[in-house]
Amino acid sequence: MRTVKLKPKSECAFDQISLGEVMLRLDPGQGRIKTTRSFDAWEGGGEYNVARGLRRCFGLRTAVVTAFAENDIGRLVEDLILQGGVDTQFIQWKKYDGIGRTTRNGLNFTERGFSLRGAVGISDRGNTAVSQLTADSIDWDAIFSQGVRWFHTGGIYAGLSETTPGVIEAAMKSAKKHGTKISYDLNYRPSLWSAIGGQAKAQEVNRKLAPYVDVMIGNEEDFTESLGFKVEGLSSAFNEIDHSAFGSMVQEVVKGFPNLEVIATTLRKVHSASINDWSAIVWSKETGLLNSKLYEKVEVLDRVGSGDSFASGLIFGLLDGRSLQGLHRGIQQWHLWLKWKNLLEVVALELSAKVLAPELFYLNNSAFINALMSSKACYNAHYSISK
Repeated sequence: MRTVKLKPKSECAFDQISLGEVMLRLDPGQGRIKTTRSFDAWEGGGEYNVARGLRRCFGLRTAVVTAFAENDIGRLVEDLILQGGVDTQFIQWKKYDGIGRTTRNGLNFTERGFSLRGAVGISDRGNTAVSQLTADSIDWDAIFSQGVRWFHTGGIYAGLSETTPGVIEAAMKSAKKHGTKISYDLNYRPSLWSAIGGQAKAQEVNRKLAPYVDVMIGNEEDFTESLGFKVEGLSSAFNEIDHSAFGSMVQEVVKGFPNLEVIATTLRKVHSASINDWSAIVWSKETGLLNSKLYEKVEVLDRVGSGDSFASGLIFGLLDGRSLQGLHRGIQQWHLWLKWKNLLEVVALELSAKVLAPELFYLNNSAFINALMSSKACYNAHYSISK
C-alpha cells in the first residue's frame, strides 16, 4: 500500500522538480577560508540538492526552477547543474549590469569542521537573481500541466527575500491544482530571516505555507524555530535527543496541520564537529510514529548537505510506491548493487533504508556508513560521479 497517492509516472514529464537558489560553492578542502590560496568549485542549494540526488542516485527525471544573472559565473553554475543531469529548461536569466548592483549570483564559502573546530559557512547571496523573483514571475501552470509527480522546496528559499514566500505559495497552489505532491524542508537559518523580521517572520511564513504541504521534513530545531512547536526536554542548544518528547511534538504538529501525510526528521546530538549521534523519526497517517535505532558517536567528515540526502532517499522511496514499513524489503537485494553502482547511489539508498528500518540494515559498520552519509560522497551537489 502506497504511503502517498501519486500521479502515474507514465502521465508525467518529470518525477520531481525543485524550486530554490543554486549557489556556487567554494570549498577550501582541509584548509581555512581565511588562509587558503585555492578553492574547489561546486554547485549547491538546499532545494536543488534534492533534485540532483534523485537524478544522480536514482535516475529519476528531475528539474530545477531558479534564476541566474547572465554572466560567466551563472553559466558555470548552469554547467555544473547539467553535469548532474538535472533539467535546466526552467532557469530564468536576468540581465547583468557588469558589477552586480541590480542582480548577481550567489556564492557560498564553506569549510568543514573537525573536532573542536566548528564548520564555517559564509554565504554571499544578497540581491541575487533568484531572490528577486515574485509570485507572478513564473508560469507555474505551464510547468505543472506537463505532468510533475513531486514538487520540493523549503525554508531556505522562503527566507531569501520578502518576495520569495509568494513565489513558493504560487507554486504550491498550482501544484495542488495539478495533483502534484509537495514536500517542504523547513531548514531554518537565522541569518536568512534576521533582516526581514527574524524568527517571528519565519514562523508566520512557514505556518502560512504548511497547509499546502504533504510531506514535511526538518530536524528538531526546524520545527521549533520555524513553526513554533516546543519539544519538551530539548536543550536550547538543540544538542540532546529525546525520541519520546520529539514524538509528542510531532503529534502536535499533525493536530495543527492535518493535511500532512508524512513528517520526517533526522535527530542529531553533536559531541563535536567530528562526532555526532544520529537517529530519525518518521510519521505517517497509516503507520503512526516510526523510530530508528540511535547510532551513537558517528564519525563525520562533512555534514553539509546530509539532510538533503536524507530528503532524497525518503522521497525516492515514496515515489517508488513503498510503504514506510516496506522500504526495507529490498535491502537484501540492494547489496548486489555494490559491484556496479557508484558509491553515492549505494549510500543514498542505504540512507533511506537506515532511517526507516535500521535493524535490517545490512552493513554492520554503522559508524562507517553514517560517516559516508555526512561526507562529500553524500553531498548531492558536490561531485559528478560518472557511471
